[in-house]
Amino acid sequence: MHKVQVEILGLSASPSAGGAYALLLKEIYGIRRLPIIIGSFEAQSIALELEGIKPPRPLTHDLLKNVVENLGGTIVEIIIDELRDNTFYAKIKLEISTMINDIDSRPSDAIALAVRTGAPLYVSEEVMKIAAFVPSSEDAEDEIPEKLEDEEELKQPRRNLQETRLAILQEQLRESIEKEDYERAAKLRDEINKLKGISN
Repeated sequence: MHKVQVEILGLSASPSAGGAYALLLKEIYGIRRLPIIIGSFEAQSIALELEGIKPPRPLTHDLLKNVVENLGGTIVEIIIDELRDNTFYAKIKLEISTMINDIDSRPSDAIALAVRTGAPLYVSEEVMKIAAFVPSSEDAEDEIPEKLEDEEELKQPRRNLQETRLAILQEQLRESIEKEDYERAAKLRDEINKLKGISN
């Protein structure tokens, strides 16, 4: 399986996804972006670690990291390896002693663990072909933020917010087409074009 190394580019609230968050990944040696909708708990867990904020008691992902380390294990890598029925699937490659095991995981949990252990993030090329998008040339030239800021700071850069919104709309458009909901797909297409500044 060919895999593409990615990094976290942004994280922002997604009002259209019912209180969920949009996590935007970017391939390190390319310009494609992959949006993933995640829950608020996982988004908070990822953001806290990236900000270096330590809660008074370990969160679930901190606990998991501590258990792995106390067993003498290492998280080798995280890979988002499948997209089925509009749902992403991931694997955590765990090494204990000389044994390497692939553990099934939700991408949000796997990424929350990766940011705590420094494990590299990968996405299979097959998933990138299906779900990734290429930003406009103007967006592609943006500098990648070194770390995520808190939610309010993340919302302020208009371009990053617009790019994340565009990614969410494109994901919803793909889902609508797969479900053959062409009326909704047409509305989403119009909204995407409006966001891109394309007139019909």
